[in-house]
Amino acid sequence: MTEAARPARGAGRDIGLYVHWPYCARICPYCDFNVVRHRGRGDEAAALVAAILADLRAQAAGARRRRLVSIFFGGGTPSLMDAAAVSAIVESARGLFTTTPDLEVTLEANPTDAEADRFAAFAAAGVTRLSLGVQSLHDADLAFLGRNHDAAAARRAASVAARVFPRLSIDLIYALPGQTLADWRERLEAALSLGAEHVSAYQLTCEPGTAFERAVRRGEWAPSAADTAAALFETTQEMLGEAGLEPYEVSNHARGSGAQSRHNLIYWRGADYLGVGPGAHGRLTDDVGTRRARLTAKKVADYIAQVEATGAGLIEDEPLSAAEAALERLLMGLRTLEGVALGELAPLAIDRQEIGSLIGVGLLQQSDGRLVATRRGRVVLDRITLDLARSARQG
Repeated sequence: MTEAARPARGAGRDIGLYVHWPYCARICPYCDFNVVRHRGRGDEAAALVAAILADLRAQAAGARRRRLVSIFFGGGTPSLMDAAAVSAIVESARGLFTTTPDLEVTLEANPTDAEADRFAAFAAAGVTRLSLGVQSLHDADLAFLGRNHDAAAARRAASVAARVFPRLSIDLIYALPGQTLADWRERLEAALSLGAEHVSAYQLTCEPGTAFERAVRRGEWAPSAADTAAALFETTQEMLGEAGLEPYEVSNHARGSGAQSRHNLIYWRGADYLGVGPGAHGRLTDDVGTRRARLTAKKVADYIAQVEATGAGLIEDEPLSAAEAALERLLMGLRTLEGVALGELAPLAIDRQEIGSLIGVGLLQQSDGRLVATRRGRVVLDRITLDLARSARQG
């Protein structure tokens, strides 16, 4: 791993900002995020923007010496926001922090919101990167996933976005029930034809509390078998790699380092970030070097009330122990191609024999003081991290 591929020393001074917009036109059956239906919430949405701006000012007061490198509008469906609201949040953040000249501002969007004028307004508001929820370019897949767009709409949206924004990322979902390798190859080829420089390919999972999880419990359909899902993952690595999209994280592929998601790298590298909006998480290292886990009120009305009552949306701001912070580094860092420095895992006191065993069977490798999951290891990454965590003495 080259020095250029690693976080620079002193990168702890940098910070990211996550903005959670919870509204969706439709709740997808696989989604376990903090979302609500958008319909009929105009007055509430306006109050939410005001609360987010106030919360941002309050949280920024404790991090003013940081340099802002990234803003990420997630959700929910941030492309349902008024461009003026996006602009107000971006401009407020710029005024509160020193920013990098190439500040990355990402906004998640659905293809149904792909009007050229609307996208242009987001770009004028400061958005530099659009993350488009394509999910599939096959209409039957989209119907199963509960999406409110078809393949033609996704293609149109990608075409418009590529003209308007400097960076374009698309999301895909694989391992749908009954999906074969031939099916997925066809889907990937179609997606690659869109020309995006960043592709996030996620395996379909049935998270607790979702409509899909309830459907599986009722026996309406069954998830892909583990060996099928692993083969689909390998196909993803192969095809995207051949197309020049490097898997810099287990599910994320980019055409060169410039196309990588700077904001997501903040999470995976254990850097600091503020979270504003309902149910937003944050991580902030305080002046004595303690990493703190932060959380805002989850329900929209509660979040607005919390900001009005206290000036900020936070309901939790708890210190992490050295072992808890190291466990987060293990879980997040091993997801990346660069891995995680062994020194950062020292508080866990992981059994060296367990590490050696995983290296011996070709699932991990140790290079220049870093622990890295191999390509084979990334297929079973959840099991690897579980085994390492279980072997930890948390010294």
